[in-house]
Parts: sequence; structure tokens; C-alpha cells
Amino acid sequence: MSGRRAMVVEDEIELAKVVGGYLERDGFEVTVIHDGLQAVHRARDIDPDLIILDLGLPSLDGVEACRQLRTFSDAYIVMLTARSDEMDTLIGLSVGADDYVTKPFSPRELMARVQALLRRPRGLQGNQETPETRVFGALRVAPAGRDVWVDGEAVSLTRTEFDVLAVLSERPRMVFSRRQLIDAVWGAAWVGDEHLVDVHVGHLRRKLGDDPSEGKYVRTVRGVGYRMGTG
Repeated sequence: MSGRRAMVVEDEIELAKVVGGYLERDGFEVTVIHDGLQAVHRARDIDPDLIILDLGLPSLDGVEACRQLRTFSDAYIVMLTARSDEMDTLIGLSVGADDYVTKPFSPRELMARVQALLRRPRGLQGNQETPETRVFGALRVAPAGRDVWVDGEAVSLTRTEFDVLAVLSERPRMVFSRRQLIDAVWGAAWVGDEHLVDVHVGHLRRKLGDDPSEGKYVRTVRGVGYRMGTG
């Protein structure tokens, strides 16, 4: 992992120090910040590969910080929350966080999540049968460059949104359950609320201009999961 940059945005100083230490031992160059607004400004200069982002921050909370970060950064974002309330988690994910960990957590648990994120996209590497561009009506997906277009217009996706789309589009006739998508995108070791998938699919659909009731690009198969539509 040498050369990777990480930002730890956490106002609990001791916790930030511990998390930063684990990341450094894994080869990251670590910047620790205790303020949400400062984190957004510094991220423009640092261009991190990974951001550990606390939900409760001074000056700018984690949700708004994540929303602003996503306007210019495609870093992997893991949100930390001291609350187990499902709505907090869903709001954080809906603004572009890739994963979440609820406090209290062990640093090893957090690092396992980080390592799973950094191994992505799984299943796309070394697949010589994957076509260069996948076409579904007005939607085009180019895995090699991680590019997406709808009606010729480029669509900006987060890494997780793209990875979900890449898995679905690689096997367009297959219906993926939530668990299958989690295994393919987040890794088989991921443990948490599987409705995480629904949040990212919903965000993906909005960016593609896809009406969930039609499922033009991403279709819901009731009681099973998701598959690609024909466009």
C-alpha cells in the first residue's frame, strides 16, 4: 500500500491517533484533522485515497462534509458513527460514503473494512472476456476507464456506485441478491445491514436518471434482488 494517502477526520483526539497509527502501519501517509470544514479544504490539497470520517464533527458534521467531499473527491469514505440509529447510517451512505462502522469498534475491525475497500473492484481484474464497453440502450459502461455515459453525457459516480454497476453489467442476465452484491463489491467478510445495497442502488439510479418503477437500467426483481435492464 506504499504511497497511499489517508485522512482521519475525528474530533476524539486519542481515537484519531490510534486509527492513524494503524493506517501508518499499513503503509499510508496519514493526515489527522479534527474539524469537518478543515477536512474539506485539506482534501483538495492532499487528494487522499481514503477518508475515515466521523459523523459528529465541529463546524461541519460528517454528512455535510461527505456531501461536499463528493463534489470533487472519489476517495473511499468510511463513516464512523457513535449512534446505531439506521437513519444516521442511511443518510451518511446516501451522500456518498462507501461504508460505515459504528462506535465502539476495534481498530482491527476498521482496518478489515478498509482492506476490503482497497481490494475493489473485485472480479473485474484479469477478466479477458469483459467487453471494453457495455451498452444498455442509452447507457454505456466502460470498466477499464471506470467511465459511464447516458445519452452521450458523462455521469460522475462514486467508486462504490461504479462498482455496483460494474458487477451488475458484467453479467446482465443474472439477478443478484443483496448478499451476492455485498460479496462482490464489499467482500465476503463484510458484516452489517444488507440494505446498504439499496441505498447505493438508489443513488446510482438517480444519477443515471433511471425511474425505479421502470428499471430501465437497474431493475428490481421483487423478493430476489437486482439485475440490469435492457435500457
